[in-house]
Amino acid sequence: MSNTSNTIPISTHPAYTLWQLVLYFLRLGTFGFGGPVALVGYMHRDLVERHGWITEADYKEGLALAQLAPGPLAAQTAIYLGYVHYRTLGATLVGLAFVIPSFLMVVALGWAYHQFGGLQWMQAVFYGVGAAVIGIIAISAHKLTTKSVGKDKLLWAMYLTLLAVTVITESEIAWLFVAAGVLGWFWRAPPKWLGKGSLNAVATAQVPAASNLLAGLDLSLLSQIGLFFTKAGAFVFGSGLAIVPFLYGGVVTEHHWLNDKQFVDAVAVAMITPGPVVITVGFIGYLVAGFPGACVAALGTFLPCYLFTVLPAPYFKKYGKLPGVVAFVNGITAAAVGAITGSVIVIAKRSLVDVPTVLLAIVTILLLWRFKKLQEPVIVVGAAAIGLLLYPLLHH
Repeated sequence: MSNTSNTIPISTHPAYTLWQLVLYFLRLGTFGFGGPVALVGYMHRDLVERHGWITEADYKEGLALAQLAPGPLAAQTAIYLGYVHYRTLGATLVGLAFVIPSFLMVVALGWAYHQFGGLQWMQAVFYGVGAAVIGIIAISAHKLTTKSVGKDKLLWAMYLTLLAVTVITESEIAWLFVAAGVLGWFWRAPPKWLGKGSLNAVATAQVPAASNLLAGLDLSLLSQIGLFFTKAGAFVFGSGLAIVPFLYGGVVTEHHWLNDKQFVDAVAVAMITPGPVVITVGFIGYLVAGFPGACVAALGTFLPCYLFTVLPAPYFKKYGKLPGVVAFVNGITAAAVGAITGSVIVIAKRSLVDVPTVLLAIVTILLLWRFKKLQEPVIVVGAAAIGLLLYPLLHH
């Protein structure tokens, strides 16, 4: 297969229509549980392995670009996969299809939360779902590891380093991804000359324009929300889970828009709704300023990630096959998967609080391991039901 991909320009003969791809991402946005790790895992399973719509190389490029650029990992990978054959139109439609279903769900939950003053049943649901989600992410991390790292000793060293750093610091350190990429590049394909200036120039050229745009705004509440969430979208690297500490600092500590309990509930909402975890910004925006607040928060968070994907994509496609770039991408991918695996451990420490939750996570892993065709939403619904039954008994 790999020989034909060099002779036939794939971009002129995609094996699927744009409409099929948009429908796929609409479905993934509606039913895709498990956070960023699981979502990029589903994309690989469905689009690369099952349908063969996207090549392994294009998928890896998309994942690496999503890791390099700040913003939510799953959304950026989706936008890039839309770009592969259908360019900006594909990227735009896929991005919207992926984000809108979960956005509508969190807005509806925000409305219910506002009307009924806190959601007691949600804690019970989250008790079960949170545990099952750990199992789902763990399986995805395992698959990504075997796929991206394989038996390569250099990649394993990067993978394990990032895993350890993520577990110890409980955060994702962006420059380490880049360092891993540079190490891979210098080790595998030492450059004859360091002509990477052109790529960096593209990225830095966008920054002043964006900051000038933001400087002229009059800061009403909606503008404050927009400014804060644009900053969150533009400066947070790695998976959607990495945005949580950043949001907490701004929403609770700095602006006092929400209290602690409301913020924890907002994170729970992100976990029990499908689609990108970052969509919790819609829920937070709704609590702060109603539907307009939700729209501004979501737009502020996702616009930078869209631009950071679409603007560098042509350069990434053009230079993506060079040995130096391939080595760079492999290094970053190994580091990213290491960080993702580390974040599984970090989240597990918070979600697996007692014996039933630990058992739920283990059962989820065993079920997914044993039954390859088992759909994740089935597990999530089952876990929610178990949570609703057990939580009231354990927490009188």
